[in-house]
Amino acid sequence: MFVISKRINGDFKFEFTSRKGKTIFTSISCKQKSDCEMMIDAIRSQITMFAFTKNRAGSGKYFFRLSKGGLVLATSRKYSTELSIQKGISEILKYVQRAETLDFSENEMIFPPAEDVFAVVE
Repeated sequence: MFVISKRINGDFKFEFTSRKGKTIFTSISCKQKSDCEMMIDAIRSQITMFAFTKNRAGSGKYFFRLSKGGLVLATSRKYSTELSIQKGISEILKYVQRAETLDFSENEMIFPPAEDVFAVVE
């Protein structure tokens, strides 16, 4: 699924997560939530138009960048093997068209304050 949220600086981002809830890739920062929504729609409907560029970090782990027309739109999490990075890409190709979108960008605090949950009873 795609999950839209706000960064600390107020910009928006989205993540594509696996069925188990693990982040597969995270988008670039966007000033407007509508930009995230447009990128999600484009990825969902035209995934074959995007390039997956595999890279290797200094630590030896693998990651990929999702781009279109040379513009990098997202960077994946780190993978320990080439097989696992390919599984991540395969999962995107398999599920992206029917992936749901969750929007957590409006909720400053997803969880209620602790004092509201753990009220002291005297």
